[in-house]
Amino acid sequence: MTNITKQQIIHIAKLAKLKVSEKEIAKFQEQLSNIIEYVSELDKADTKNVKPISQITGLLDTKREDLINKKDCLTLEEALSGTENTHNGYFKVSAILEK
Repeated sequence: MTNITKQQIIHIAKLAKLKVSEKEIAKFQEQLSNIIEYVSELDKADTKNVKPISQITGLLDTKREDLINKKDCLTLEEALSGTENTHNGYFKVSAILEK
């Protein structure tokens, strides 16, 4: 059985910004040891003749040309028509950042 130390549990808890009690440390030691032991069973699998893959569906990324449909777009004048508060073709708004 893989044994996770108390110090390792405390370190993991610190990385996760968790406060753990002594009782929880003991519980997590056992649980994480069991998880690591279970996952280590994969080391027993013979993968000598297995090719590495990143996905199995065979799907490829598809791309399309990015076309702009002018009839679905507003002109600059139309976009700014709802306000009087503009400057050089942009909406003019109050500053949100201080210097």
